[in-house]
Amino acid sequence: MSKHRKKGKSASGRATRRPAARRAPATRTANAEKKTIARLTRELDEARQQQAATADVLKVISRSTFDLQAVLDTLVQSAARLCAAECAFIFRLEQGAYHLAASHGFSDEYRAFIKRNPIPPGRTTLVGRTALTAHIVHLPDCLADPEYRWFQSQKIGGFRTMLGVPLLRDGSPIGVLALTRPQVQPFSDSEIALVRTFADQALIAIENVRLFDEVHARTRDLSEALEQQTATSEVLRVISSSPGDLQPVFQAILANATRLCGANFGTLYLCDGDAFRAAAFHNAPAAFIEARKNKLLRPGPGTTLGDAARTKRVAQVLDSMSREPYRQRDPFVVAGADLGGYRTIVSVSHAQGGHVTRCDQHLSSGSSSVHRQGDRAGFELCQPGGHRHREHAIA
Repeated sequence: MSKHRKKGKSASGRATRRPAARRAPATRTANAEKKTIARLTRELDEARQQQAATADVLKVISRSTFDLQAVLDTLVQSAARLCAAECAFIFRLEQGAYHLAASHGFSDEYRAFIKRNPIPPGRTTLVGRTALTAHIVHLPDCLADPEYRWFQSQKIGGFRTMLGVPLLRDGSPIGVLALTRPQVQPFSDSEIALVRTFADQALIAIENVRLFDEVHARTRDLSEALEQQTATSEVLRVISSSPGDLQPVFQAILANATRLCGANFGTLYLCDGDAFRAAAFHNAPAAFIEARKNKLLRPGPGTTLGDAARTKRVAQVLDSMSREPYRQRDPFVVAGADLGGYRTIVSVSHAQGGHVTRCDQHLSSGSSSVHRQGDRAGFELCQPGGHRHREHAIA
């Protein structure tokens, strides 16, 4: 019995220990499940944050179709926040080098430094290498990278880990999205994939603006061409309805030229030997008309009318009051600027048989030129504030 009890105790003792041994795997399983749940929860939170950030960016893109800067600013902020980067920037290609377009987290000193130093393609910088290779470039520690050489930038920026993702249009880089960290802490694969998504969104925003600008420019060109054709038709109609009477033709030319160029008024001069006389005015001030009409005018060197007649080319001055003839109180120039109130002026001469037969002046605060083929007339458009306007050709 004693032996039996000892066995029983022994058996009982072993029986008591066995449940503990059986609970150990269960505990490990529970701990593993907790870790898995924690990981999945973290990944879910990250996914939600990424979706929210993407939604924010897309919302900005939809609201700011033509405000590219707002979109790029939102992109660099979101990329830096979601990828635990201290700083982020976007560079765009202009004239063979990459210029800063948006930034987040950098000091004013570093932004000023970067703006002064556009980055060409090359292996010695992160942005240059990303552009050169047209591939993602990841530098876990830029100071340990054997090819990185832009130490002045690193010193001012204070970064160590760097990531560059190209913005590719048809396989060619048009920009770079870059992120940095001040410590050596490489970006994870999921973070790199996320930055690639932000780069795609930046490319979409840039392309949207580019396509809009192209369509807008084409529409503007077509509209201007239609305006010019309409103006030409009007002048031809006046010519056909006024045989032998040039005055209505001159008035139609000046009216259309002034309207198309956004000028304040115009004057048409006919050559009379070595001088000019005003043959027509459109919307000119009364004092200016009084000073010009029924007089032989001999504009000197440095005036647009004189230069246009001498060179047989378009002559334009952005600010007549800043020119030497005005400072020297040339009567022709002073009368025009003071009585006409114009600052910017453009003159166009027209020649027949190699000789100037007319000069046209357009006077304005800013000026533009209109070219009109003709026999014995010329015009001038004026505006009072010194702005450059577009040029048209009326054939």
